[in-house]
Amino acid sequence: MRAQFVLSEIGVGLRRNLTMTFAVIVSVALSLALFGGSLLMSDQVGAMKGYWYDKVNVSIFLCNKSDAASDPNCAKGAVTEDQKKQIKSDLGKMSVVDSVTYESQDDAYKHYKEQFGDSPLASSLTPDQMQESYRIKLKNPEKYQVIATAFNGREGVQSVQDQKGILDNLFGLLNLMNRAALGVMALMLVVALLLIVNTVRVSAFSRRRETGIMRLVGASGFYIQAPFIMEAAVAGLIGGSLACVFLVVGRYFTVDHGMALSSKLNLINFVGWDAVLTKLPLILATSLLMPALAAFFALRKYLKV
Repeated sequence: MRAQFVLSEIGVGLRRNLTMTFAVIVSVALSLALFGGSLLMSDQVGAMKGYWYDKVNVSIFLCNKSDAASDPNCAKGAVTEDQKKQIKSDLGKMSVVDSVTYESQDDAYKHYKEQFGDSPLASSLTPDQMQESYRIKLKNPEKYQVIATAFNGREGVQSVQDQKGILDNLFGLLNLMNRAALGVMALMLVVALLLIVNTVRVSAFSRRRETGIMRLVGASGFYIQAPFIMEAAVAGLIGGSLACVFLVVGRYFTVDHGMALSSKLNLINFVGWDAVLTKLPLILATSLLMPALAAFFALRKYLKV
């Protein structure tokens, strides 16, 4: 097969169906940009889980005098020294516990003033109204239920709270947004495939005379099909290249510069450039193979060779 002939046919096809080719390029670019963005979002959620789950604590809040009058869990009165010692001893025997930190009422009051000092309620609170607590770091954050089962309902314990539950709600929202992006990506991918099939069909119909002559002179089916397949592949590859540009530019301006989220949101450990760069070959390969396969199967139906 002469490469010059194939390349010339590709150029003719792209120019002849310029508007449809442009639509294919844009659809492929947007759908694959969403695909790459979804992959990066999955990596980001995974990185955030690893970072934050390692820092979350389980808190055992102990009854104080105020709770004894208002909370059914503290109906037997404020926690005693013996109860506190027993709780700490039991925590030390549990294999799931990595470390235990005691927070007194004075410490709790100090932390509250640091975080909510501007609140009108802060001026009316006193240290004896705060709760003592044990802050527990688990070896495996998924084992929260072991602590809850062991200490919920025990005398002197007001409640057992897991910070991981708050993070789970956040990560659930992020995963929902990621699935929505994947749904939009899938829809745009279907649109791109339909445009590729229609573009190939129109191109094959407009060049039916040339392909008929080639068939009469004994050209093989692959020789006839190759320009159409490569035409779709080139359009897809251009779209994939644009998608890569969108990802790189988006990462650069939203995280590093422009919006500079990396400096404004210090609590989020953003994925690095290595995660972005590893997605680019996958996007390019998809942008090349997807249109080529779509064109190949479309030609089997619309181009009798």
